[in-house]
Order: sequence, then structure tokens, then C-alpha cells
Amino acid sequence: MKPDPAAFARLLCGYCLDAQPGQQVVVRSTTLAAPLLLAVQCELLERGAWPLLRTELPGAAEQWWDAASDRHLDGFAAAELAEAEQTDASLSIQAPENTTALAGVDPARMARAARARAPLREAAMRRRWCGTLWPTPAGAQRAGMGTGEFSDFVRRATFLDRDDPAAAWSELRALQERLIERLARACELRIEAPGTDLRLNVAGRTWVNSDGRRNMPSGEVFTGPLEDSAEGRIRFTVPSSPSGVEVSGIELEFRAGRVVDARAERGHGYLLATLDTDPGARLLGEIGIGTNTGIDRPTGAILFDEKIGGTVHLALGRSYPETGGTNESAVHWDMICDLRAGGRLSADGEVIQQDGVVRP
Repeated sequence: MKPDPAAFARLLCGYCLDAQPGQQVVVRSTTLAAPLLLAVQCELLERGAWPLLRTELPGAAEQWWDAASDRHLDGFAAAELAEAEQTDASLSIQAPENTTALAGVDPARMARAARARAPLREAAMRRRWCGTLWPTPAGAQRAGMGTGEFSDFVRRATFLDRDDPAAAWSELRALQERLIERLARACELRIEAPGTDLRLNVAGRTWVNSDGRRNMPSGEVFTGPLEDSAEGRIRFTVPSSPSGVEVSGIELEFRAGRVVDARAERGHGYLLATLDTDPGARLLGEIGIGTNTGIDRPTGAILFDEKIGGTVHLALGRSYPETGGTNESAVHWDMICDLRAGGRLSADGEVIQQDGVVRP
């Protein structure tokens, strides 16, 4: 059963965005999310806000990359920047028709466009924002589930199967706050798992309680490690599909915070091209700890997979300024390491998480 669009819209516009009368809210998705788009529009109107729907047609992204000239790769429309600067909030709803639609696009072209659009991303990040997902057959196929099974999975992950979803997210926030109290005192974190032994420093950095207001679903605590601190190797055991390109079996080696060696069993060329996007792409911008036990398996959607209870993820590239991180990059790529089978996360020698379970 798909999530109830009206209940989902109330959660997104209320708990996540707290849309107020007179505010302008940009809402982006594809036509496959029409039930949720219409419900969000109705909810925003009832709140006295201005819904600005931006709906992508099937095949539009593929056509854009096929036809884009140098001008398009090296810039962006001035109206896009004006919209990002003058609106109050944005909601992005993933609803793919084809999860690998952009798999054939040259990674170097994507990196080039990402560099050019950095001012647009920075402006967009300064307003309130939330990202979520509406289940589609393509998303279900990527997750290896039936369409109905995947819809039920999304309902559980977003707590829309609860009587009061917002209250359920508040409960998770409280649990994560207790975890942050332990981590806030830490200097060195160590991640150990098969193929992984990585140390990094988080002294003086701020941990953020990601409780569903920015990402729906959420369920993580994160911070920005000191930019020159990462030392060792890590193997990311959960595949990821940035821009529709499957990348799996990623192994990275860090020295003085920088990636000095990288390989991937699949998508190796995309990985190398992304690392060469700009100088900041080889540094870490984030470490996060997943806590959402309603997400119990990888789906191929980073929005979900980085929140899996019992995992940690590292993001190459851009830091979130609220953590104290200073790394700047056009890249922010979350990569997930599953600790549920023989992994350990320690803080200053104290085990925080063993085999995916947080130690009391």
C-alpha cells in the first residue's frame, strides 16, 4: 500500500518544513509523484503558503544531457539563482521513472556542470529544505522489491505506518540526542570492519541530530571531521547510485585527510572523475551514524541507505557549515559502510557501536 498522500503532505509541510503563511515553497519532482505533488500543493495552500511546483517530464533529464552545449555545462539560468535566493523553502521528491537514466552520461561532463552550479547549490542550501521519495516501480526494481512491498517499506521508513508520525520522529530525536551526548566529548573516531581500519578526528566539531526535518526519512547523527585527520583505509559495502550511475565495491585510502588511492569494482571511472572534480572532492565533509531501524536493507537510494540502523557513512566533498566543517566542493557523495556483520565504531577507544548495535 502506498503512503497516504494527504498524511505524507502534512508531515512534509508541517513537521519538516513548518511552512508559514506567505512563504514561497519550491516543490520539485517528476510526474510519477502526482498524487503527492497535488496533496503537497493543497496542504501548502491551506497553510497560506505559495506552492511553486516544478514538475519534470519523463525523459527530460536524458534529453538535457544529450543536448546541453558548453554554455549549459559551464553556467546556469539566472532565473534559477533568483528563485533560490528569493524563496523560503524547497521540497525535493525523488520519483524516478528510470533509476539508471543517466548511466551513459560522461562523468567528466557531470563534474564540469557540478562545478559551474556551485553558487546555485550554495544559495539553495541557505533556505529551508527537505528531500524525500515517492515509491515508483523503478525505485522498487532498484531496491529488489515488488512494487507493493517497496511502498510498505517507504511507509515504515518514514513512520507513516504510525498513528502519529511526527511524535515518532520526536522519539527518535530524543534517542539520537543521547548518542550525541556521548560523541560530543570524543576526539578520535575509529571505524573497523573487514577491509576497513580508518581513524579521524572530530574534536571541537558539532554533531547534528538529523530527525527527519531535512531528509524524510532520516535517522542519523553527523558531523564534519577535521579536514586533515583521516588516516587509513575503508571499504564501502553498500552500493550507491549518484546520478543514476551504479558504483559498488568502493575502497579508499586516506593520508592526512586526503584520498590517495581509490578503486571501485563497478563504476571505477565515475569514482575517479568525481574525485577530480575539484580539490575538495578528495577530502571528507561528513561522518554520519545511521539509526533508523525501519530501514533494514539497502535500496540503492542514498537518501534511505545512509540512514540504515547499524551503518556509518562518510561523505566526500562539501561540509555542512553548522558542523564546523570548512571543506568546500561541488561534490557531496555519501558512501555507506555496513557494520552489522563484524564491524565496530569506537570513540577514544570506547566502543560506541558493535555489529551494528549501539552499546549502552
